[in-house]
Amino acid sequence: MSRKGDKAEVTPKITRADLEAKLTEIDAELSETGEAIKPTAMAIGIGALVVILILAFLLGRRKGQQRSTIVEVRRL
Repeated sequence: MSRKGDKAEVTPKITRADLEAKLTEIDAELSETGEAIKPTAMAIGIGALVVILILAFLLGRRKGQQRSTIVEVRRL
């Protein structure tokens, strides 16, 4: 049985070198992941842009048809 005051494990102190090593490792993993995702992200971005442009064109075209005036020209 352990009492409140007893410490079962002694945790080692974290040094600056430990932190730098871990942050460097994380940074390297993020760089690799970012490079791997870049082509996919570009394709998704271009696809979304095309969809937005087509949608804007169609909505503008519809709006123009609703507001257009028909002019009848008659010859005498």
